[in-house]
Amino acid sequence: MENNSDWKLRLRYGKDQTPYTHFTVLADGTVVDNSHSFDCPIGSAFMAIKVWALDTDQACDMLNVIGERVGFHVKGKVEIYKTEPEEPPKENPFGYDINFTPYRE
Repeated sequence: MENNSDWKLRLRYGKDQTPYTHFTVLADGTVVDNSHSFDCPIGSAFMAIKVWALDTDQACDMLNVIGERVGFHVKGKVEIYKTEPEEPPKENPFGYDINFTPYRE
């Protein structure tokens, strides 16, 4: 049986290749619809999402598109970091591990 972390080693040592880079994207914004399965009140919040994307521009686009789908509007600063993945890349770009942290202004 294949070890769950083998994909990381295969990527690191070039046995597997992907056109994508792994990023963690953080954004300041507003939760306007909390009817999705995320436990965050309506109002100001930070959204974090991990993505496999071609570049930082695509990572930001993914944040905006996915954010809109889950009721989040970006209104402030967006930060993008190249990070270690927790899930392997797929055939297409994708996002996972969405988190919200509410705050009071």
